[in-house]
Amino acid sequence: MSRTYRIRKSQLLPVSLDAAWDFFSDPSNLRRITPPQMGFTVTSEPHQGRIYAGQIIEYRLKPVLGIPVYWMTEITRVEQGRMFIDEQRFGPYSFWHHQHHFEQQGNGTLMTDIVHYRIPLGWLGDVANSLFVQRQLEGLFRFRTTAVDTLFGNNGA
Repeated sequence: MSRTYRIRKSQLLPVSLDAAWDFFSDPSNLRRITPPQMGFTVTSEPHQGRIYAGQIIEYRLKPVLGIPVYWMTEITRVEQGRMFIDEQRFGPYSFWHHQHHFEQQGNGTLMTDIVHYRIPLGWLGDVANSLFVQRQLEGLFRFRTTAVDTLFGNNGA
């Protein structure tokens, strides 16, 4: 079994807590904040209304060498306007637990992501993480930071 890895990222958004929550709790917005070369597509039926615990979301993406991968997550916990958690049910990781936290700070919102993940294949998964998986996830969060700054009009000030 490979080890469990952790990524923690925070970003101050120049929008209200309600606006941040509405954007990030809507799976249809995921494509807008994912690098285009990953070919990320939500394939499950569109859901209208609020995110809820038990919600299943299915995706197709091409994370490595353009090879398509199926991924299914379940929203396992929702605290409206504060946080939600998605967990992989099927997909590329042997374990994926992603916490999304939101906190009003002045006129903006502090968004914090905490991801715990494991890669299959034991020590080979650890090697894969060192060679490309961790870098790819870090790159994904860098892309997202830039995309969100652009979408919400944050000029870095």
